[in-house]
Amino acid sequence: MAFSFITLMCQFLLLVPSVICASPAQLQDPELVVQEVQKRINGTRRKLGYVSCGTGNPIDDCWRCDPKWERKRKRLASCGIGFGKHAIGGKHGKVYVVSEGGDNPVKPKPGTLRHAAIKKEPLWIIFKHDMVIKLHMDLLVNSYKTIDGRGATIHIAGGPCIKVHNKTNIIIHGIHIHHCKPGGDAITISGGTHVWVDHCSLSNCFDGLIDVVHGSTGITISNNYMTHHHKVMLLGHSDSYEEDKNMQVTIAFNHFGEGLGGRMPRFGYFHVVNNDYTHWQHYAIGGSSAPTIFSQGNRFVAPDDEEHKEVTKHFKSSKSEWRKWNWRSEGDVMLNGAYFTASGAGATASSMAARPPMLVPSITARAGALRCKNGHLCR
Repeated sequence: MAFSFITLMCQFLLLVPSVICASPAQLQDPELVVQEVQKRINGTRRKLGYVSCGTGNPIDDCWRCDPKWERKRKRLASCGIGFGKHAIGGKHGKVYVVSEGGDNPVKPKPGTLRHAAIKKEPLWIIFKHDMVIKLHMDLLVNSYKTIDGRGATIHIAGGPCIKVHNKTNIIIHGIHIHHCKPGGDAITISGGTHVWVDHCSLSNCFDGLIDVVHGSTGITISNNYMTHHHKVMLLGHSDSYEEDKNMQVTIAFNHFGEGLGGRMPRFGYFHVVNNDYTHWQHYAIGGSSAPTIFSQGNRFVAPDDEEHKEVTKHFKSSKSEWRKWNWRSEGDVMLNGAYFTASGAGATASSMAARPPMLVPSITARAGALRCKNGHLCR
């Protein structure tokens, strides 16, 4: 893709925390981004001997198998793929060590997660030891932050959880987030750009697990393990919120596990690649308001319930309407009677190939928060 002068300037300004580049970095050519994801996947396969465990997962093989990962934490910021690949988080900031699990929303105490997350300057936030953090209000994460749970077991649970509101360049990695209440999502991205959620374990929240709404774009959701929840992922605020037409989200290498209801994109472009969908209760991929969905190299294992074998679900539209929506399935494997209803003129035409779906169980075997110990490979 040829870069204009404005594009180059926006890339340069990403280093400056006070500037948010709205365009054109947010609105990428979807097909080119998909092709780049495939190059990264195939390139990982060819370079398995270079600081790699040979997982075929281009994100993990970029950093995870180096026993000196703790000395090179910020390498993670160079490992993103897909629409959220430009999220640098706190790469150019200091390391902030969270030393205690308390929370005071009115006057955040130094050494707490909230004290770090709300600061204006870029920060790479890590944790001194294992902790369970019960928030008393939504944690509003400021721009240019990385919340990096590697090296400790970090649970955010029992209260409100994480919200990204009109902010940019945020990485959330390696956190257990569950039992969020009252009325909250595990992670809400509202009006956010360049956001990457990776290797988190998410379950049992009051509302959704990950919601991407209100014009958010440039998002990657990868390597997460999601279980025991009904409204798994809301992509798009409502059918009438047309700013979400610019939404671009990559969903890669996640394990959608037991006890999940479904997920529903509304507007925008969604690349769903090499995920493992097991035991959904109602459907795996659904949508309304004509989203574009490219499902590629996923494994779909249908429930035993004969009434819910279909991977796809169309909401609030007649068949004559949704037949025009561009929903593509390429290289997906359908097990236990699962089937995908493709639609649109380009629904089955593509020359791009993800990793073979029979490899998805191994690629996603370490989805969720990893166990990372200094001097050892992350497992």
